[in-house]
Amino acid sequence: MKQFQPILLGSDINAYGMARAFHEEYGLTSVAFAHFPLSPTKFSRILDLRIIPGFGEPSIFRSALLDYGRRMKQEHPDTTLLVIPCGDLYANLLSECAGKLQDYFVFNTLEPALNRRLSLKSSFYATCEQYDLPHPATKVVSAEGVSRGEHHTLPFGYPVAMKPADSALWLDIDFPGRKKAFVIDDPAELDTLIRRAYEAGYTGDMIIQDFIPGDDSRMRVLNAYVDQHHHVRMMFLGHPLLEDPTPEAVGNYAAIIPDYNEPIMLRIKNFLEDIGYQGVANFDMKYDERDDEYKLFEINLRQGRSSYFVTLNGCNLARYFVEDLVEDTAFDGRTLFARGSKLWMEIPRSIFREYVRDGGDKQRGLAMIRRGDWGTTLEYRKDMNPTRWLMIRHMFSIYKRRYARYFSHKEDL
Repeated sequence: MKQFQPILLGSDINAYGMARAFHEEYGLTSVAFAHFPLSPTKFSRILDLRIIPGFGEPSIFRSALLDYGRRMKQEHPDTTLLVIPCGDLYANLLSECAGKLQDYFVFNTLEPALNRRLSLKSSFYATCEQYDLPHPATKVVSAEGVSRGEHHTLPFGYPVAMKPADSALWLDIDFPGRKKAFVIDDPAELDTLIRRAYEAGYTGDMIIQDFIPGDDSRMRVLNAYVDQHHHVRMMFLGHPLLEDPTPEAVGNYAAIIPDYNEPIMLRIKNFLEDIGYQGVANFDMKYDERDDEYKLFEINLRQGRSSYFVTLNGCNLARYFVEDLVEDTAFDGRTLFARGSKLWMEIPRSIFREYVRDGGDKQRGLAMIRRGDWGTTLEYRKDMNPTRWLMIRHMFSIYKRRYARYFSHKEDL
């Protein structure tokens, strides 16, 4: 096998999950670059975190990686430098700066036009229309449209969902009641929140959608690995049973069990190969009982923050990156539609027992816990020390307070 060095962009739970995947499969310590530290990657021995102020700015991002690439090429000329973005910001920056970095690194990325077409929810839904992929009924409005009152006339009733088309821009603003996404019950509430968002400085489009009824258990998450030659090598479908209820973290999965639906996977596979995708694609979707369709919410142009779920169930994501970008192994043409048997959680087991809705899915998850067929991203035995153990316990205690304060079963939605 060729020598290589994993280089992760980010410091969140996604970055830690990828570092763990590389350590489990190859025994390697990953290097990570980020513009600020986050708890999941602190006190770790499997990840060498380099904090660079301003690393989220294109010029600093480019120069920091070029400096590292040049130095490594001089000191370790036979080592392949494998870069993996672990957040939307870094995936976008890698797309923008790809031409300058390809002399030193290998990585998956998209041409900037395709990157923007897929990462902006407004143009993603237009692409879904083009490829006949189901998605919620949607109205897109701009700041100018809001000033003209276009959000007062919707082609569907309430409740509605509202979310920013540009997730990266949304990170830079704050206002009373700000969330990642909203479920809104009436026109007055919509008017208040959408005007607050634009008054706070948000400049992108806003997505208003028909709300698909049902709780977190109607969600599905699909991860796919598409190689540099645009072949889908692996797909894994998960069934989230619980999400983080905190307003700023709405939509982050907290517990996922394996699922399998080959018609959905085939449909997405054909889409990814047709548009010339490469890298990990992460889709969020929700089952709509009104027309028996799974409707796409978004595509993330990188592995999801819960993607260690895929590695836990036997499809180590690090291996796919290495076989594709480092080894360039031939693909036999047979996409793996993977199945799994393990429950992934980002929460302590007590939260799963207390907050997951009663039913067959919960009983299946509880049986996995009893058998030991479960895992979390952060609790890695080979990377545990007293300080990290205490930090994880503290994070779990915060989760307990969050659920006690914010959780709702949404039974009336």
